[in-house]
Amino acid sequence: MDYAIEAEALSKRFGDKQAVAGVDLRVPTGAIYGFLGQNGAGKTTTLRMLLGILEPDGGTRRLLGSERPLSVAARVGYLPEERGLYPAMTAREAIAYVGALRGLKLGEARLRADELLAAHGLGDEANARIRTFSKGMAQKVQLLATFVNRPDLIVLDEPFSGLDPVNQQDLENMIRAERARGATILFSTHVMAHAERMCDGLVIIAHGRTRFSGSVDAARAHLPSRVVLVTERPLAELHALLPPGSTVDILPRSATDTGNAYRFPLPPGGIEPLLARLLETGSGIRDMHIERPTLHDAFVTIVGEADAPAETREAA
Repeated sequence: MDYAIEAEALSKRFGDKQAVAGVDLRVPTGAIYGFLGQNGAGKTTTLRMLLGILEPDGGTRRLLGSERPLSVAARVGYLPEERGLYPAMTAREAIAYVGALRGLKLGEARLRADELLAAHGLGDEANARIRTFSKGMAQKVQLLATFVNRPDLIVLDEPFSGLDPVNQQDLENMIRAERARGATILFSTHVMAHAERMCDGLVIIAHGRTRFSGSVDAARAHLPSRVVLVTERPLAELHALLPPGSTVDILPRSATDTGNAYRFPLPPGGIEPLLARLLETGSGIRDMHIERPTLHDAFVTIVGEADAPAETREAA
């Protein structure tokens, strides 16, 4: 497989603090990958090492086939966590300036800036100065600047932070459009819903180390699917119908549903054999559905495993 980003055992220390202690990362060309971790897990430091902004203390990295990330900087778009635009610049000039830094001729960069601003609802603001923009508008301009050189690789550090729901959706559409153009995208985020909807793959780090790499479905597979069952009458025999050791949660009744509600892990044999046995009980099945684990649930579980003592993780 062709990879746009490859890293193995990356590490970085700042004084007494080990910021990154061993991150492995591979992002296939043309994919959208999410980079997830708690605050302080080492995400931003890792991204900066990948891009050549910081030199790692240990490990290897390869960006767009090069072991010297700065040599391919013109093919990369990067949105840092710390936003920053020159407030006296107009929106057009701010985007064009970034394009020129990435190797575009200034005239071409200005044309592309106008196209991007018009396509994303800021055409009338092309000549307005950044200092007059709201925080969300200024962030959107910086996002557009990230795409101005039509990069092969786009790295976004917390891109959804500070955007309202409409602009968050616009950014999702922009990322998908860039992938359709052929770009590879790696973005960090705390908003699991974006990663769940968009990502071909994920990397989760904790305490500066990679704890998971794979698809969204593989991450969710860390937790079992659960069955939610609502019956007309109490179902005292439920434990007897489930595999030994199954945990059954009795859910609170709501104002609109006075049935008896239960939640329990999906049995290994699936829901059909269980349904047949439940029908024999005569408890009156009102509702029954499978509840899939969310990426949020999987993230908490994976990061929680990383917080467990080493002997506990090895036994798991």
